[in-house]
Amino acid sequence: MPAFLKKATRTAETGAADVTRTVADMLAQIEAGGDATAMEWAGKLDDAPGNPVLSRADIDAATAQLSDQVRQDIAFAHANVRRFAKAQRKTLTETQIELLPGLSTGQKVIPVTAAGAYVPGGRYAHVASAIMTVTTAKVAGVSHVTVASPPRKGGGIDPAIAYAADLCGADTILAMGGVQGIAALAFGLFGAPKASILVGPGNQFVAEAKRLLFGRVGIDMVAGPTDSLIIADATADPDIVAVDLVSQAEHGWNSPVWLVTDSETLAHDVMNRMGALIADLPSPNRESAEAAWRDFGEVILCADREEMAKVSDNYAPEHLSVQAADPEWWMDRLTCYGSLFLGEEVTVTYGDKASGTNHVLPTSGAARYTGGLSVHKFLKIVTWQRATRDGARPVAEASARISRVEGMEGHARAADVRLKKYGQM
Repeated sequence: MPAFLKKATRTAETGAADVTRTVADMLAQIEAGGDATAMEWAGKLDDAPGNPVLSRADIDAATAQLSDQVRQDIAFAHANVRRFAKAQRKTLTETQIELLPGLSTGQKVIPVTAAGAYVPGGRYAHVASAIMTVTTAKVAGVSHVTVASPPRKGGGIDPAIAYAADLCGADTILAMGGVQGIAALAFGLFGAPKASILVGPGNQFVAEAKRLLFGRVGIDMVAGPTDSLIIADATADPDIVAVDLVSQAEHGWNSPVWLVTDSETLAHDVMNRMGALIADLPSPNRESAEAAWRDFGEVILCADREEMAKVSDNYAPEHLSVQAADPEWWMDRLTCYGSLFLGEEVTVTYGDKASGTNHVLPTSGAARYTGGLSVHKFLKIVTWQRATRDGARPVAEASARISRVEGMEGHARAADVRLKKYGQM
C-alpha cells in the first residue's frame, strides 16, 4: 500500500451553492437585459464602463506596446500550436461505406459556426490561453471566434492578450471578464454571433457560468483548479522535481501538486527544498504556492513503479510528468492524464506556453474519461445514409419488426409504407 509522507489537509471544491446562485442570477439578468446589462455588471465588477469591443485601432495600439521579442515569442507559440492542431485535424476524416448492396452510409465532419474563447487576465495575463483556444478553433474551421478577457483599469485588455488573439485569428475581442464575459459569448452580445461552444479556463465564477450554460451551448469541460502530478524515481533530480512542483503550485491557493515516488530519499530531499523555493517567489505568486503546497500538496511513497502507475491513474492528473527510468514503459502503462511530459527535458511550462500541445486540460480527475481541448472539440461528427429501393428492403423489413417488438407502431408503418410503395410487401 502506498504511504503518505505528506497528505493534503483540504480538498479543492468548485461550484459551491452561493456561487451557483450568484452566477445563475447574473446570467438571467444579462440574458434579459442584453448589452446594457452586461455593461452595467462590467462597470460594477471591473470598473470598466463603455463599449467593450476592441477596435482595430485598439489592437494596433496594444501591439505597439509590445517588444519585438514578445511578438516573436507569441508567434513562435502560435506556429507550434497551429502545426499540432493541423496534425490532429488530419486524424479525423470523412468516410463512406456500402454496408449492404444498395445501402451506403458515412460520416461528415463539420465545424461549429461560432466559438467563444475566455482568456483570463486578472492576476495573471494568460496570453497562452488566447493562443491555445483561438488557434485551435480556427484550424478546426470555425467561422467566427469571439474572445472575452477581463479589462484593465483604464480600459482595454492586456496588450499581449490582444495581440495574441488577433494574430491567431479572433474575429471579435471583448474587454469583458467574469460571468458577464461568458454571458456575452453565449448570448451573442455586442454584435457577435451566439457561441456554439465555450472554451478556455477561468475562475470559479467563470467555470460555474459555463457549467450552467452547458446544454444550451457546448463547453470544453467542467473545470476545477489546475492540478499536477510528478512521478519520480531515484534517478530524478530533486531540484528539478521541486522547481516543477512549485511552478504549478503558483497557479492558485487551491491548485493541488502531488509527488509519487518509490524513493524515500528523493521524497525527503524534494520536501526539504520546497520551502525555500516558494519563499523565493515574488508576491502574490509566493502566497498562492505556499497555500497550495501547505493545504493540497501530497507526497506519496510507493513500493515499485507499478504501484506508482496505479496511484497516478487513480488521481488522473491534469498534468503528468514522469522523471524516471524507462520512459517507454511509462508511456505504454499510464492511461489517465490530461497531458503527459516524459523526462526532465520537458516540463509542464512548455505545454502551458509554447510547445504546441494544448493547455486547456481536464482537471479534478476528469482525465479518467476525457482529454483536453483539441480541434475535435470544435467539430461535429455527423452521419448520413442513402439507399436504392432494393438496398433498403432488408433494412425496412428488419426495422418494422424491431419497431413492433418495441411497441412503436408508427415507426413500423414508416417502413411498411416504403415496402408497399416499392412493391415489396
